[in-house]
Amino acid sequence: MIHSMTGFGAADGPWGTGHLLVEVRSVNHRFFNPNLKLPTRLQRWEADARETLRTRIARGHVTLSARIDEPTSAGMAVDEERVAAYAEQLRQLTVRLGLTGGVDIATILRLPEVMRPADELGNAADGTLEEFMAVVEAATSGLLEMRRAEGDRLATELRGRLSVLEAAQQRIVERAPQRLVDHRDRLRTAVNELLDGVVLDEQRLAQEIALLAERLDIQEEMARFSGHLVAFRDALDTSPDEAVGKRLGFVLQEMLRETNTTGSKANDPELLRDVLIMKEELERLREQVENVE
Repeated sequence: MIHSMTGFGAADGPWGTGHLLVEVRSVNHRFFNPNLKLPTRLQRWEADARETLRTRIARGHVTLSARIDEPTSAGMAVDEERVAAYAEQLRQLTVRLGLTGGVDIATILRLPEVMRPADELGNAADGTLEEFMAVVEAATSGLLEMRRAEGDRLATELRGRLSVLEAAQQRIVERAPQRLVDHRDRLRTAVNELLDGVVLDEQRLAQEIALLAERLDIQEEMARFSGHLVAFRDALDTSPDEAVGKRLGFVLQEMLRETNTTGSKANDPELLRDVLIMKEELERLREQVENVE
């Protein structure tokens, strides 16, 4: 069955002394287009996460975001970098002003933000690549499950649209021969009125009708259209491991080409009505196929 390109997946799990939450979202796109939003402590593994997405997702704009929740700190810690900065500033100040006495640690500890919560200093232990990738894999699996479910719904709707197309095509095929008979009779009546009693050359009229029938013949268009319907259904039944959205889009283009040609040859109100129905359904199909992976 086909897969949709729209989906969402989320997963969480332990990561070092903290907790990791990963969310993966996707929408339709012509190609695989990943966008990763990772905290600084996880950015060294961005390539690993990107590769996992690439191997499991063929098409779509995919956004992966992660958040690390650290445990609440039970105590305070010294910001050693800030202490060193304060000490250097005080040392330079004593030299420049010619002050006596050394730098007192007790004085530095009383300065702003020297003592801070331990978790704000990044003292919590980092997790491993394996822990990170386990959560990424779980979130991606959730995304794919939603894309599969949405793909099933799409396939059902697409098949319903195909049934409407087939019904309209069948009416056209059935109407086509009678349309030529009706057109021949109208042509004969018009010619007789113009001749106003003059004997009609039946052979010449038959030749004109034959030429007209050749110009208005739509058998080839309808035969190709039937083949495209078969190809479309076969693509819907393709293995879910294959991305078929582009193939479905190409088949729809060919179906629209045959429909337009049929419309240009219709010359009949009933046929034109069904041609319009087919164009409307093809447009609805195109809108849905844009979201197929």
